[in-house]
Amino acid sequence: MITRDDLPALLTGVSTTLAGIGVARFAYTPLLPELIQAGWFSDSKAVYLGAANLMGYLIGALSAHRLSEHIPLRVLLCLCFSAIALSFLLCAQPASFGWFFSWRFIAGICGAILMVVGPATALTRTPPVRRTGVGALVFTGIGLGAILSASVVPLLIQVSLSVTWLTLAALTLLIGWICDHNLVRLAKTAPQGESGLKPCSAPGNRIGLVLLLVLLAYALDAIGFVPHTVFWVDYLAREQRLGTESASLQWAVFGVGAVCGPLTAAWIVQRLGWSNSLTLAFIIKTLAVGLPLLSITLVSRTLSSFIVGALVPAVVALTSGRIAELVGPIEHKRYWGYATAIFAVAQAIAGYVMSAFYETAGSYHLLFYVGSAALAVGAVLIVFSHHLGKTDPIPSKAKEQS
Repeated sequence: MITRDDLPALLTGVSTTLAGIGVARFAYTPLLPELIQAGWFSDSKAVYLGAANLMGYLIGALSAHRLSEHIPLRVLLCLCFSAIALSFLLCAQPASFGWFFSWRFIAGICGAILMVVGPATALTRTPPVRRTGVGALVFTGIGLGAILSASVVPLLIQVSLSVTWLTLAALTLLIGWICDHNLVRLAKTAPQGESGLKPCSAPGNRIGLVLLLVLLAYALDAIGFVPHTVFWVDYLAREQRLGTESASLQWAVFGVGAVCGPLTAAWIVQRLGWSNSLTLAFIIKTLAVGLPLLSITLVSRTLSSFIVGALVPAVVALTSGRIAELVGPIEHKRYWGYATAIFAVAQAIAGYVMSAFYETAGSYHLLFYVGSAALAVGAVLIVFSHHLGKTDPIPSKAKEQS
């Protein structure tokens, strides 16, 4: 149960995930078809701008842990929020592809740093008995960002694209102020101990292999993550000819799901544990990503939007918790940084390959096959890691002798 004392840690984490992915990444998704229709960029170039953010995310994920060890935490986070806001501000007018690419790339770098450092900071500053709840709920920021981008961006676009970019810049600064305010309060508390999330009881030589399998599955989730988070709105609006309004509504449904996902994950973890919950999430997400291949009716696309939306942050939260369970909260930031980097590599490769495929084929349809298949393999790896992490029970006599 979340208490008032948990709010500084929770709000610090939520602010970083809200800006890091919810705004820096997801706000671009409903903008994509509008950039094309307004003539700022061709369809292929606009798609590659989405992939630029993925490449930046990789660089940020790889450098986040090291930067956090050499730059004061408050300074690092302020720099990231400021750079993301600046990226929106400087893209408020039509400019060259290279200019937009550079700033989308920078936004990706800073977004990844926020995603690694923010949740890890929240986890280490939360009392052990409440880490499960806080550790999952910090990722509600992803869903809040999707809702904001789905509700605010379409309204702003009706005014102009420039106003939309400028408003996103102001919103990022506001979120950064909220984060900084809570970070100051959080600095007055001491880091909590290790007792809440104990390392897995599997033999030491197995933990590394279990962790590797979890990381590989997370990389496959990154591939399954791309079709809905980068191309979904454009796929519905233009390829399925549903129009921007209908496609934006589906993005709003995605956002509602993304807020519900971490809340549901926190509830399920308390009953099934981190590993079983992660397995269940992968299986359901596999089906949800593939659902548009079977039907694109209102019910089917709404279910797909909501479920995938819920499971995007839920899988992130569950993977983060599973890693903390394996290595402990103190080492969590390091290994969560590795996980985010691996996710970013797979995501960047998938983003560019899928963008290139779209440029060649002129259709998004096959991308949902690829995403669903990747998630299915990830589910198998999680199941295998779960069984590998188990140990034989200690015989009663051995317990007595010890």
